[in-house]
Amino acid sequence: MTTLAPTPTGLAKLFSPIRIGTLNLANRVVMAPMTRHFAPGGVVTPDVAAYYRRRAEADVGLIVTEGAWVEHPGASNDPNIPRFYGDDALAGWKMVLDEVHATGGKIIPQLWHIGLYTAAPVAGIEKPLEPLRDDQVGPSGYSGTIGVMPTLQGRPMTQRDVDDVIEAFARGAKSAFDMGFDGIAIHGAHGYLIDQFFWDETNRREDSYGGDLAARTAFATEMVSEMRRRTAPDFPIMFRFSQWKLQNYGARLAQTPEALEAFLTPLADAGIDIFDCSQRRFWEPEFEGSDLNLAGWTKKLTGKPTSTVGSVGLDQDLMEALAGASGKPASIEKLFDRLDRDEFDLVGVGRALLVDPQWASKAKADRIDTALPYTPGALGKLY
Repeated sequence: MTTLAPTPTGLAKLFSPIRIGTLNLANRVVMAPMTRHFAPGGVVTPDVAAYYRRRAEADVGLIVTEGAWVEHPGASNDPNIPRFYGDDALAGWKMVLDEVHATGGKIIPQLWHIGLYTAAPVAGIEKPLEPLRDDQVGPSGYSGTIGVMPTLQGRPMTQRDVDDVIEAFARGAKSAFDMGFDGIAIHGAHGYLIDQFFWDETNRREDSYGGDLAARTAFATEMVSEMRRRTAPDFPIMFRFSQWKLQNYGARLAQTPEALEAFLTPLADAGIDIFDCSQRRFWEPEFEGSDLNLAGWTKKLTGKPTSTVGSVGLDQDLMEALAGASGKPASIEKLFDRLDRDEFDLVGVGRALLVDPQWASKAKADRIDTALPYTPGALGKLY
C-alpha cells in the first residue's frame, strides 16, 4: 500500500515525553480502552495481563484498560467483562498492574457503568439482543441499544440510586489509588450511564440532575469530586466523553463552541485532569469555521490536557468495524500538524493496537505500513 512519509518533526512529537501532573509518560501514544470479554466471572486472567504487557513493552506511553464494572447491581451486562471490585477481581488487576509496571509502562483502569442500555449483536462477538433488567438504572427510564434511539422502558433513578452509583465509582477510584495504578479513567461517553445524564434524549429530569446541558453535568461532577476526595489532590483523573452515542451516531451534546464550554467548565472545575475526547474520525472538524477537532476545542476551552481518539491508524471507523468491516493500516500523517501546533496532547489508538501489539513500535520506526490489518475476528482473540 502507498503511505505518506511521516515528517520527522511529527514522529518526534508523537514519541516525545510529556508530564501531566504526577503522570510522566515516555510518549504521547495511548492504548484506548477496548472491551475484550476475556474475564470469566469478571476476573482478568494471566493472558489478559500478558496482553497489556505486550503493548507496554512495545512503546505505548499509557495504557487505559478496558472498561471495568463498578460495584453496583445494574452496572454490568456481561459476565466476561471485568469487575473492579471484589478480592478476586482486584487480585487479577494487580497482576495486570505488576506486568505493565515491570516494563516501565504506565496504566490506568477505566471504570464503567452501563446504565439503561441493552446489549446487541456485535461483529466478532455474536450474542442475542438482551432485554432490560429490573436492576438497571438510568436518569429518566429511557433505554436503547446500538442504532436504536432510547424509549421509556424503565424508571427514573432515585436519590438513593444516584448516591449508590457515585459511591461505587468512588470506591473503585480508591482501590486503584491504593493498588498503585498511575491514575483512574471514567467512562462518560457513548450513551452509557454517565452520558445518559448528559444527553437530553435520556435525561428528562426536573430536579438538580436535569435541566440545560451545564446542569446535566451535576451527576458527573459530584462523582468526580468524590473520587478526588477519596484519592489525592494530584491523583490523575481522565474522563472520556463523546458527542456521538451508540444509540445515535449523529447525536451531539453541544452544537456550538459556547455550548461545549458550558458543558466542559463544571467538569474541569470538579477536578478532571485529562479529557479523553472520543470521535469516530479524529481528523474531522468539530464546528464550522475551524479545523479544530473535539480534543482541540476541549483543550482550547478548558486549558486542560486532552487525548484525541477515533480511527487512528486505520482506514475505517469504529461503526464500520462493528458492522463487520475490516480495516487496513493507514497513514498517521494527519496527526502530525495537529500535534505540532499542540491542538491536543495525547493520541488514543484503539483497534490498530488491539490487533497489533507492535503498532507503536512500528509507527516509531516509520513502518506503519507493516502494521497488521484489523478484521472483525480480532475481537475474539488476545493478540
